[in-house]
Amino acid sequence: MTYETSQTSAVPTSDGPAPPAQRWLRRNKVPEVTVYFWIIKVLCTTVGETAADLLNEKAGLGLTGVSVLMSALLAVTLVVQFRTSAYRPGVYWLAVALISVVGTLISDNLTDNMGVPLELSTTVFAVALAVVFVVWYRRERTLSIHSIDTPSRESFYWLAVLFTFALGTAAGDLVSERMDLGYWLSAVLFALAIAAVAVARFSLGLHAVWGFWIAYILTRPLGASIGDYLSQPGGDGGLGLGTVITSALFLTVVLGLVVYLAVTRKDVIEPERTSRHAA
Repeated sequence: MTYETSQTSAVPTSDGPAPPAQRWLRRNKVPEVTVYFWIIKVLCTTVGETAADLLNEKAGLGLTGVSVLMSALLAVTLVVQFRTSAYRPGVYWLAVALISVVGTLISDNLTDNMGVPLELSTTVFAVALAVVFVVWYRRERTLSIHSIDTPSRESFYWLAVLFTFALGTAAGDLVSERMDLGYWLSAVLFALAIAAVAVARFSLGLHAVWGFWIAYILTRPLGASIGDYLSQPGGDGGLGLGTVITSALFLTVVLGLVVYLAVTRKDVIEPERTSRHAA
């Protein structure tokens, strides 16, 4: 088996540049999937949910105003992300937090402003995500997040992330409405679904790529259910902490973890040294 290598970055040594036979992969632009990844992903989803509610209700921006503001902030952040030469925890996770808000708002706008049924929006987002995966694979011959090392692959990656948030929002709302479980039981249900994916991955041989993306979709409604349970009034089935306290609490934890990862580099996928005869 051969490995894809960068043709522009040779390995330096104390005796001068490395020979052409040895090269480094271009640096990956996304983090390694560790327990930190999933914790921050769920927390970012929760922050995205409560922050959107905060801006919509407390700041008086309305759904349309919040959508415009968050989309603009996301566009700026993604420009910075694409211009980085490697994975930067602060920039990457800011993009995830913002894209969680935008993905949620896309689904909410379709449902609340345009009256699109959740069944239809869930189906549309599922088809759109499938199309992204098909085109991504046909163009790059891989869906692995361990090789997000070109602008093309990074574009497909972020487009897929956006649709996972939109799909997770629509599907999560659909399940919650149809089953009328409430915030806490909804969170338990989605946590069990993620656990089932983990069992399928490690015990039943589910492909790692599909296991990752299915879990990625499910973490969105999980995080939203947790955020709603903490922030919503007791009369609505929540703990009544409010969107301000909930957002500040989770944001503090996210910032702490991101700083920790930036210092320790525990989630950095290091480039692999290869040779022309590697197998």
